[in-house]
Amino acid sequence: MLTMEEALKQSTAPLRFVTGEIVAGHVIEVRAKEVLVDIGYKSEGVIPANEFEDIKLVKVGDLVDVLIEKLEDKEGMVILSKEQAEFKKNWERILTICNEGGRIAGKVKAIVKGGLIVNIGVEAFLPASQIDVLTPKNLTQYVGNTYDFKVVKINQERQNIVLSRRELIEAERTDRRQKLLAEMVPGDIRKGTVKNITDFGAFIDLNGIDGLLHITDMSWGRIAHPSDVLKVGQDLDVVVLDVNKEKERVSLGLKQKMTNPWDGIESKYPVGMKVKGKIVNLVPYGAFVELEPGVEGLIHVTELSWTKRVTKPSDMLKQGQDIEAQVLGINRDEQKISLGIRQLESNPWDHAEAKYPAGTHVKGQIRNLTSYGAFIELEEGLDGMIHVSDISWTRKINHPSEVFKKGDEVEAQVLEVDKANQRIAVGIKQLSVDPWEKIDLLYKVGDLVSGKVTKLASFGAFVGLQHEIDGLVHISQITEERVEKIKNALRVGQDVNARVIKIDRSDRRIGLSIKAANYSPEQLKAEQAVLDALKPGEDLVALQHAFDAADEARQDEMK
Repeated sequence: MLTMEEALKQSTAPLRFVTGEIVAGHVIEVRAKEVLVDIGYKSEGVIPANEFEDIKLVKVGDLVDVLIEKLEDKEGMVILSKEQAEFKKNWERILTICNEGGRIAGKVKAIVKGGLIVNIGVEAFLPASQIDVLTPKNLTQYVGNTYDFKVVKINQERQNIVLSRRELIEAERTDRRQKLLAEMVPGDIRKGTVKNITDFGAFIDLNGIDGLLHITDMSWGRIAHPSDVLKVGQDLDVVVLDVNKEKERVSLGLKQKMTNPWDGIESKYPVGMKVKGKIVNLVPYGAFVELEPGVEGLIHVTELSWTKRVTKPSDMLKQGQDIEAQVLGINRDEQKISLGIRQLESNPWDHAEAKYPAGTHVKGQIRNLTSYGAFIELEEGLDGMIHVSDISWTRKINHPSEVFKKGDEVEAQVLEVDKANQRIAVGIKQLSVDPWEKIDLLYKVGDLVSGKVTKLASFGAFVGLQHEIDGLVHISQITEERVEKIKNALRVGQDVNARVIKIDRSDRRIGLSIKAANYSPEQLKAEQAVLDALKPGEDLVALQHAFDAADEARQDEMK
């Protein structure tokens, strides 16, 4: 075998050692960072080790083509480049096969600012935005791998090439999408990858087309957010629910791979059955109870208690609470189950009529006061209502707070039990005899009486007499002189003497006259005739009184 020196001597054409020329050389030494090559020049040449794909595969004696970058450096060494030799040899060939838009294979060499360097025989630039359909965050995963690329730009002057892998992927996806749309039918089970997650669902990459997996089709049970079930990048099998070829939309399902828990629900949860579950949601009108994954029942707010008026379920129940309930009804088509809690206890109203018949004397505390009466607690869950008209036979009560306050212990008599409307009417005045039944024995016209002023009205004053009876002094019956305003003549709590001048049994009213306290019988008869012509039957809570009181207050403020 000829040596390199002998081969050079026998060569008829002398070697040209000119910068920029390509020559052949033999590897004479492999070092960690460089390779020494003999090209027949007076000194050896040096090639950086990183220009070889795998320095471990380079052996002494290997023949390589190199480009002379510099004949002698400071140390007298020849600077060579294997890559530049390949680039120069390949550039024309690449221009021929890689017209803009052509396709070529290449190996990713390194990461640079804005993308990757790809070796396609020469170094080409692959922008990060052209690596894949979505710009990847981690470019390291591509280094060392070989892919097909599309040549999108060639600059011959600068000798650079721009590649795109994304365009090839999108073109392949378009072909696959059309193929998938043509062959895909509802009911198919397809493999996919979770591409993106939103509040309403997830988009699944079916390797050619994205399908929407709505949150309601992920599970038969309740899901707060799709991220509770899926993760981006997760592989899964999905069921094709609908294919819209015109709009290129595919609807997918996950729960459809499992048995619908509502199948045979009537036999599983018959009406009247006691069930256990967990509170999964509280709303103003009730509470949703999960009986099993995918099956929920609603306890309406009216089904929480027989006796308590529950305004919102959160007053009695808590999210996540385990409870027991009774099935009241099932609507399989609408996937609804009605539940109740109060049905687990006996209804106290079923026994109210027998336990509290009319006429029964009861005791209890005042639990609440309203404008129309007071509520007395008869037992846990049962209240009796004392209407303002049933507090006193004789006194005009405008508000129960005039007589009671919360927590007062009172006695009363049951008047009526209305089971249908769950009401018990009770009264206090019924515990005593109505004094008006014997009014003729208590008071007669002409009697001289004494009492305290209890209330003032625009038309007169009420005076509290014995036997809890009020008498009315009309404004004209206070003095002989004309009285413009009642408050200028009398005040609440004032002791007065008066003469009974009228007794009206039908209206349960006694007319009094302060000025007639010292009248003779003849004068009394004349004054009674005047009083008969008056119609002071106004109520202390009448609008006229309210308007007069407000008007007087405003005028006083202005003064």
